This record gives sequence, structure tokens and C-alpha cells, in this order.
Amino acid sequence: MTDDYGMGDAFGLGDEFGVDGEGRAGAAARSEAPPAGPAAAADWFLGAKRGLLAPVTVGTVDQLLHAATRTKHVMLRHAGLAGRVVILDEVHAYDVYMAQFLFEALRWLADSGVPVIVLSATLPPALREQLARAYLQGALQCRDVDLAALPTPDGYPSTTAVFTRGGEPDFAGVSAQPWRPSTPVNVRILDEDDAFDPRTVAAAVTRAVGDGGCALVVCNTVRRAQDVYAELAAAFGADVVLLHSRFTAAERAHRTAEVVDRLGPPGRTGAAARPRRLVVVATQVAEQSFDVDVDVLITDLAPVDLLLQRVGRLHRHERPSSDRPANLRGPEVIVSGLRLTGEDVPRYPGGSRAVYGDHLLLRAAALVADAAKGPGWSIPEHVPGLVATGYGDAPLGPPGWADALAAARTAWEGDEARRRVNASAFLLAGEDRLGLPTLAGLHDNGTAALETEERVAAVVRDGEESIEVVLVRRAPAGGYLTLSGRRLGPSGEVAVSDDAVLEEVVGSVIRLPAVPELTAAARATLTPLPGWGGDPWLRRTRALILDDQHAATLGGRDLRYDNNLGLVVSAGNR
Repeated sequence: MTDDYGMGDAFGLGDEFGVDGEGRAGAAARSEAPPAGPAAAADWFLGAKRGLLAPVTVGTVDQLLHAATRTKHVMLRHAGLAGRVVILDEVHAYDVYMAQFLFEALRWLADSGVPVIVLSATLPPALREQLARAYLQGALQCRDVDLAALPTPDGYPSTTAVFTRGGEPDFAGVSAQPWRPSTPVNVRILDEDDAFDPRTVAAAVTRAVGDGGCALVVCNTVRRAQDVYAELAAAFGADVVLLHSRFTAAERAHRTAEVVDRLGPPGRTGAAARPRRLVVVATQVAEQSFDVDVDVLITDLAPVDLLLQRVGRLHRHERPSSDRPANLRGPEVIVSGLRLTGEDVPRYPGGSRAVYGDHLLLRAAALVADAAKGPGWSIPEHVPGLVATGYGDAPLGPPGWADALAAARTAWEGDEARRRVNASAFLLAGEDRLGLPTLAGLHDNGTAALETEERVAAVVRDGEESIEVVLVRRAPAGGYLTLSGRRLGPSGEVAVSDDAVLEEVVGSVIRLPAVPELTAAARATLTPLPGWGGDPWLRRTRALILDDQHAATLGGRDLRYDNNLGLVVSAGNR
């Protein structure tokens, strides 16, 4: 089994298979005579690489996408996928770079007769067609497939089946009634100035739930979420919770479980009572697989499919009207991080632009502006149409936006084409080499050696590479401590018998921001602690050693781990 934090090796096979702390065969196995005991497996059969060989595997999508790459031991991943049923969730969230590996994986899975179930509540029509085409290319071993009969869904939710019959593509489509009636959602734009001051968002939250109620605030960057939380914490104290990706693995899991317990579906056995007031400030971690029900949503502008994912947390579950404050009994989404003045082109924070780009943000802004002027949105009835329009070609917005929209689309199309080409350098075969009977020879044009698991992981994700580290503290008298102050061995040793210490060290994993200077410095200077060499997982990790203020300098940036804010990154000395 694998997980988001790359901790598959924590479940290593250990010494019972004759493997030493470096993953090599023991002394008996290294002798010329064959070992009398069980034969040792090679190192690459251990840890993360064996995850797909388990009878049931739950992991991130990367585990599948790596099966579509020209990387070492890809045959092991294909062996693990053979004879399975593969289920992929939230496929709308894959960018164009990741999508190339998904399409390649679908071609190989179809060629192997592996059924695939693809799930999304906000799937753009063009992506739906691309997924169908890729699977049929593999099933028919033909690049050009006829999608003329691919049905257009006429309801929501809907299911489309893609298969072959008699050597030809075939399709079936079924639509159903939503699990709950469509509900009108009021859409309002927060009046912000060009500074996008977090105090403006905090003031809107205070107006909405100052007298009670549950709110979700979604920010597009960790820094903005931290700033909004800091403003709210002064007024709301323990009634506000911050959730983002720069908490340690254990702390993030704890916070997520606590929030879901307090704001989850009503009537669950042993669940906490719904709080009188709670504000959750989060980043994109709250967009999906986050079963909470809030009374009001405040969200930064994002592409429309992601906005709708966030709206899915709003009045998510049926509950007595008395459970919601009188002023919040009608669903309302307040869109922040968006500045509209007359016919001028919309403005939004630079962080939002860096994450999503202008093209999809401008089109989403047009849809939000229309909804704010009229009756809002009917959810889920309007979801398919909004997604199709947001990702479509039809002009949007007032005439004064036309030039900006056209320029943004041109830049977006160029970037999409570049990223498709970049991905092609790593694809296992590609649609031009359909019909290969085996994997043999696919490494002939392989990429340069990828010497670490981090480099392998980066293959299927575009953008700057980031590094995972384990946070520890340097003890004043020498040696090392865990974040909470538990003592480690003189060289950082963790006693296997001390479950509490071992659990805290393993749970102190955190991913550094994807900043080139940080990544380069971490790769060059951070190593495992000296005492970690005998542990099958820790010996492969990097330790970031903090001082007694929980701070360190790395790559010219000051890093500080705060129990309330998570990892705080500032410019540092340069």
C-alpha cells in the first residue's frame, strides 16, 4: 500500500527475508554457495516499488501514471496492474502534462484487457472525449478511432461506457436523477481592492458567522491562507482551524479528521456534535474527498470546475433548518480574490495567476460575474453546462475583456502544446507505437537515469520539483529531539520498541515548497541523520534540523515550523 507521503517503505519486509539495512542480501546470500534459507529479493522488489503487487492497492494517481513512463522497473508496475480493475477518482484535477501519462496508461490497460472506472463530478467534455479515445486506441490497437457515436450526457449525474464490439468502438450512456434536488446557490463577489488584503476576507467571514455558523474559506496559496487565518484567529480563537499541505503529515491528518468529524454528515455513530461556530481556512486540500457541510463558502476565484468542487461543501447534507443560523439557511458562495470595476478586465492576486493562469481564471470570472448579477447557480443542475462553458470556445464577458481573453487563450494554447511535448519525452511508447506485444526495447530511447524516488515522482508532474523532509530539532545539550521534544538517540536513532517516538518521527514528514533554491539546497545539503542508516524508511529520507525556535535557513530562505500556521517560508538573507 502506498500513500501521499511516499511512506510505502515504512511497511518494508524487514530482516525475515535475509535483507540487511542497505537492502542487500545477507552474508549467506553473498557467498558463492547458494543460501540454505530463503532466497533474498533484490532491493527494487522492496518498499515503494512493490505497492502495486498487493491484492488491493490504494494510492495516489502517480502509482498508475508511472506505469506509462520510460523509467526503471516499469515492468513491475505492469505486472501489478495485470488482472485488476483500476478506479481513478477526480480526474478533472489532472493538468495537460499529467493527462498525457493517463492517456498512455489507458492505452496499455485497454490492451491488457484491464477494466478502468474513471470518476469526476466536473469533467470537461473535451477531456471526456480524450479519455474515451485513449482507451479505445489501446483496445483496438489503432490510433484513429471513431467517436461519432459517443453519446452526449443528457442529465446529471451520468455514466458513459466505452468498449469494443466486433472490432469496432461501442458506447452506452445512462443518466440519472441527482441524489438531492437542485438547490439555488446565491453567488456574490467580495468587494476587494487591488491589494487583496487578507483583512477584507476576514471581515467578510466575521460578518457571516460572527454570531454563529460554520464557514469554509478556500485560498489559492498557502501564504494567503496563513494570513487570513492569522487575522481570524485573533477574533475567533479556537473556533478557527487552518488546513493546508505545509503541516506535517501527522498534523494534517489529525486536523482533517477533526474537521470532518465536526462538520461531517449528521447522525453518524460517535460523531462530534455540530459546533455552534467553526471557521475552516484551507487551500485546495478542501476541494475534493473532503466530506464536510458548511453554512457559507468564501473562496478565491479558481477555474470553474474547481469552484464547483468547492461549492460541493456548501449545504452538502440535509439537516434540520434549526442546525443553521437564520441568515445562512440559503446557500451562498462569496467569491474573493477577484476585483471587478466596470468594464475593466478582472484583476486577481498574483498567486492565483501563478497557480491557474489567466485563461481559465478570466473565463471563470465571467461566469461568476453573470451569476452575481442574476439568480446565481442551481446546483447540481447547472454543473455540466458551467464546466462545458468554462472550458469551451464561446466568447465570455463584456466587450472590454475581449482582447485580454484572446491573448490569454493564445498563451494558454501555446503552454498546453509545450507541456504535451515535454511529457512525450517520458511516455512509455505513445500513440504512434501502438501494437507492441511486449515492453522489450522501450528503454532504448530512455531518459537519463533518475537516481532518486523524488526524481521518478517528478516525471509525471510538471512544474518545479519539491523535496520531502523529516523535521527534527537539535537538542541544546547535543543530539536530536522530535518536534514535540521527545529525545532521540545521540545520532538520531529511533528505538523500534518506542512506538510513540517512532510514530512521531514518521509523522513529521513535510514537503517543502517547490522553490528551485530550496530544492537545490535540500538535495545538496540535507541527508538522513547518522543514526537512521539501519531503518528501511528513514535511511532514505532527508532530515531538516530546526533550532530551539523551530527555525532553519535553507536555500537563502528562512523556514519556521509553527504549530498553528504550519511551515512558514520567508525571503531569508537574500
